[in-house]
Amino acid sequence: MKTLRAWRLVPSGLALTALLATPAACSAAPAQSASGANSAKASGPASEPRSELRELVERYSSDRRVLERRYDLEWSPARRARLVELCAQYARELEALDFEALGPEGRIDHVLLAGKLEHERRELARRARLAEELAPLAPFAGVVFELHGAWRERADVAPRAAAERLNELVESLERARKGVEAQLDGPADARPSRSLALRAGGLVAELRDGLREWFEYYDGYDPLFSWWCAKPYEAARDGLERYAKLLRERVVGAKPGEDEPIVGDPIGRETLLAHLQFERIAYSPEELIAIAEAQFRWCDERMLAASRELGHGDDWKAALEAVKRLHVEPGEQPRLVRELADEAVAFLEQRELLTIPELAKEVWRMEMMSPARQKVNPFFLGGESVIISFPTDAMEHSDKLMSLRANNRHFSRAVVHHELIPGHHLQQFMTARFQPHRREFATPFWTEGWALYWEMRLWDLGFPRGPEDRIGMLFWRMHRCARILFSLRFHLGEWTPEQCIDYLVERVGHERSSAEGEVRRSFNGDYSPLYQVAYMIGGLQIRALQRELVESGRMSERAFHDAVLQGGNMPIDMVRARVSGAKPSRGQRPQWRFAD
Repeated sequence: MKTLRAWRLVPSGLALTALLATPAACSAAPAQSASGANSAKASGPASEPRSELRELVERYSSDRRVLERRYDLEWSPARRARLVELCAQYARELEALDFEALGPEGRIDHVLLAGKLEHERRELARRARLAEELAPLAPFAGVVFELHGAWRERADVAPRAAAERLNELVESLERARKGVEAQLDGPADARPSRSLALRAGGLVAELRDGLREWFEYYDGYDPLFSWWCAKPYEAARDGLERYAKLLRERVVGAKPGEDEPIVGDPIGRETLLAHLQFERIAYSPEELIAIAEAQFRWCDERMLAASRELGHGDDWKAALEAVKRLHVEPGEQPRLVRELADEAVAFLEQRELLTIPELAKEVWRMEMMSPARQKVNPFFLGGESVIISFPTDAMEHSDKLMSLRANNRHFSRAVVHHELIPGHHLQQFMTARFQPHRREFATPFWTEGWALYWEMRLWDLGFPRGPEDRIGMLFWRMHRCARILFSLRFHLGEWTPEQCIDYLVERVGHERSSAEGEVRRSFNGDYSPLYQVAYMIGGLQIRALQRELVESGRMSERAFHDAVLQGGNMPIDMVRARVSGAKPSRGQRPQWRFAD
């Protein structure tokens, strides 16, 4: 069996030491004692345990990305076939390694890469099945794949033959258009589904763009090509546009000048289970729904207590309404964000909860979110740059009021630390410096779970200053419970997008425009089907791990938090193995029942 040589990353000089200023050894695999961790001051970066598989993971990541750029039409059969081949190649390389000879970091990467390859193969097979479902709505797709593929293969073009293929494309488009119109005029059960039409619209847009790239490569540079192909190309381009418009407006139901309707594409229980396995979550969708409902009950009790404290009795919605009115004046939100960011950092450092590099505090920035983006992201977004959602003078009056209310002082106080420090900005800062190859295994259960965990931990430590702050924090925790419930029930085929919107308004207290933006982002965007589940569930995973290692006295709080960040972005059960010093077994399946 082949083995890979182990390496350790040696800190490179004073510049890096000053940059990170992290406590020594807090990223080591075995958990250390609380006293030992507390004595480790900001004297320099930890000597990072280097995985023997780091180069293999980085090579796989680079190979996959270059192939995705080469085969850049996502629905192309050639792309799927090439990526399946790549997965098989790396699966063979993994199989040839001597797993027992690997250290803890290498074992973690072996388990994660094997799981990644398995998931990729499964998703490529599912993508092929989806393509088969689309074939009746896009019988012309093969012509574009053929022309575009020959160009990518660097083959010589035959102008007259290309013009004939374009003409075939135009004729096939016309037949497809008439077929859809006939279905729309016929019985309701014979019409294409909105979700299928939405998917087909994405395919048609990809074909249009791919055909344009192909044509522009030759046009004008090859006079014979232009002579033969210019007119047929124009007809094909216009035909694709008309067909996309037909699908978008008459099947999906979009109206010119209005927001895109929320349709989505439910994936079903079987695919949900496959995604849960990939994310290393040992629970079924139904069990996760039960966890969310239990968390909701916890929130309800505390929301009622805060409502009574504010004099609203059991009418928690009245208390929530009062808090929503406590917003700053137009133009003042950036100043509030700056103050809240500084407050959160001071709170963390006074209690020595984790190490915050000075550079991380220096480099974060602020931007304002456009009115158009606020229709999809009604609240803040974050990272190195926090993107502030707040009304602009160009917005309609009703939209201004809803944005003001949705981004009030107390909601914002619970958001800023989620997006900046200790949340997403600090995460990104550290993952760029420690185990960066594990960005290949990035999961929202780590990314969003870490930020949500801090909402829970700060609550436990008394961060909310009064009932208004508690209501602000509880609103967000209820929001994350609702995300689990509405997203899973949608993908299980139990709820429509309209029911999801109503649920957020009635059960959480969202403004309707905010609820619509939330559901649109969840189902019409590029988010994975478990992304919205990952906030609360990832947070509960890290919280359970914190109790296991910190409250037991095995690690200090600072050492634990630093170890999580320095291990890289990966499923939390592998974070648990790394921080606790456990050695994963080959092909280890998820088993951790963190919420039982």
